[in-house]
Amino acid sequence: MSDITRLESGPRMSQAVIYNGLVYLAGQVGNPGESVTEQTRTILSEIDRLLAAAGSDKTRILTAQIWLDDISTFAEMNAVWDDWVPAGAAPARATGESKLATPEYKVEIIVVAALG
Repeated sequence: MSDITRLESGPRMSQAVIYNGLVYLAGQVGNPGESVTEQTRTILSEIDRLLAAAGSDKTRILTAQIWLDDISTFAEMNAVWDDWVPAGAAPARATGESKLATPEYKVEIIVVAALG
C-alpha cells in the first residue's frame, strides 16, 4: 500500500495530496478584485508551484476541471490557458459555469497530475 502525502494541510483541506503516483490538487483560485485574465494567471502560477513541490509539472497533468462564474468569460480564460499549456501535453479537460465559493472568485481550476 502506498503512503499518502499531504502538502500545505490545514484543518479543512490540503492544497495537494500525493497517492499511488498521482498528485491531486485542491481547487485553485485567484485573488479577489482581479480580472478573469489575472485570476487565471495567478491560478496557473500556483498550479506550477504546487506541482513542483509535489515532484511533478504541467507536462504531467492528466485532467483539469475549470469552473467559471460566468461562461461568457470562456475565451478570456482560454487565452491565458492556451499560452500556458505545453504543446503536445494538453490534459483531458472540462469547463463549466458555477457559483464559486465567494462572488470575488471568477475562476477555479482543479488538476490531477502524474508524478515524475
